Amino acid sequence: MQDLFLEKLKSLTILYAEDEEGIRRNIADSLKYYAKDVYEASNGQEAYEIYSEKQPDIILSDIHMPILDGIAFIKKIRLENRDIPVVMITAHTDKKYLLEAVELHMEKYIVKPVDLDELFEILEKCVNVIEINNQVILKVDKDYIYDYDRKELLYKDESIILNKKEMAFIEILISNQNRVVTYEELQEYVWGDDVMTDSALRSLVRNLRKKLPTDMIFNLSGVGYRLV
Repeated sequence: MQDLFLEKLKSLTILYAEDEEGIRRNIADSLKYYAKDVYEASNGQEAYEIYSEKQPDIILSDIHMPILDGIAFIKKIRLENRDIPVVMITAHTDKKYLLEAVELHMEKYIVKPVDLDELFEILEKCVNVIEINNQVILKVDKDYIYDYDRKELLYKDESIILNKKEMAFIEILISNQNRVVTYEELQEYVWGDDVMTDSALRSLVRNLRKKLPTDMIFNLSGVGYRLV
């Protein structure tokens, strides 16, 4: 397996829903060696409760489970999260179930018995999907891309070197592209326990504008800042 993929997987959490304990423990134990954490669930209802509490990065789910089956479980997930990668596992090749699963926007399905090499190939695809989902194209200028995982701002694929406060300032503006970010929010998110003076804020914005290929920072006097 590729070292870069394994390095990325080490930072991610997986929710694995499977009612057959022997299968679940065997696969989960293997995954725990590579992932940051693996949460186990024996039915769809338990899986949904764990998902709500833990907010995992990837979901592996059997289709046939008691209380709440895998299809119903993922349907609940998709009502609130369209992006999380989902891999469905089934002992059946019943077209009805698989067609329903396809409509739930899954990365792939695996037919039991689970082959670990196949599973890790699919997990690599899931990691790539997560990376794409964590990259934001700025509305003000599509040549800018912000990567939340890498904490990196790119302009036409060239990285812009920012210090810690500049990065935090840009990140909160990107996270709130449709509105003005207030001075109070900047104090809390960028300066934290330090005091944000007017001169310090103006200095940060001035230096930041020098680094950006295009001027995209707008100041609404007395209120705060937003992206143009």
